[in-house]
Amino acid sequence: MVSSKENESIKLRPKIRIRQPASIREKVREVIRNDIYEGRIKEGTRLVEARLAKQINTSRTPVREALHMLEMEGLLESIPRVGYRVKPINWEELEELCEIRSVNETLAARWAMERMTPKELQVLEENLEISEQDTKKGDSKNFLDLDAQFHESIALFSGSKRLLELCKTLRRHMVRYRIQTIYLKQVSFREVAVRSIKGHRQILDSIKRKDHAGIKTAMQKHMEETKKDILRYAFKNQKKDTKQEI
Repeated sequence: MVSSKENESIKLRPKIRIRQPASIREKVREVIRNDIYEGRIKEGTRLVEARLAKQINTSRTPVREALHMLEMEGLLESIPRVGYRVKPINWEELEELCEIRSVNETLAARWAMERMTPKELQVLEENLEISEQDTKKGDSKNFLDLDAQFHESIALFSGSKRLLELCKTLRRHMVRYRIQTIYLKQVSFREVAVRSIKGHRQILDSIKRKDHAGIKTAMQKHMEETKKDILRYAFKNQKKDTKQEI
């Protein structure tokens, strides 16, 4: 017979918090992912599990799991008897990303338009002002961060966490393409940056006017210009798969 004492539910402290540290697998995935996004690991590079484990000073298991997760994200491809390598960029994927981003970010801008405060509008305005200053200075690294902040701020101000996550994920996949149009000779960088800022300005002006149709038009035009710049610079300079190995 079960005693009444054994039947009693355990009462935990109301403010108890259990924080689970990020696993080694997650840290390895984040490092490799960021290196791919930012161009430190080039397309076509073979990733050797044993070598990575030795560099990171960990066992091969978390490295293997991290590489598999990156394959599921579409950044790596598995090659029989070889392992993993960084997937080359391709035009079809770029077109798909731009199309999906256009739809998601148009929705985010429309939702943000209905709920944004004057202070939040000012955040976007200041972003454009700093972007213009950095473009004049030729600061491509900071410009890329500001470009991301503009889009992610609109998604944040939409009030939808799920939409924010989607927009962030899509934008991060675009970084592999975008990075090759930003880190160029200064003349090319300024041309790309000026077009991008102009697109952001048209989006913000439409938000301020609460112009639903204008937001859609501005976002589509901005994504189309981004796609053209990537085609003009990134694909023009695209090299065949490298034999690099890490």
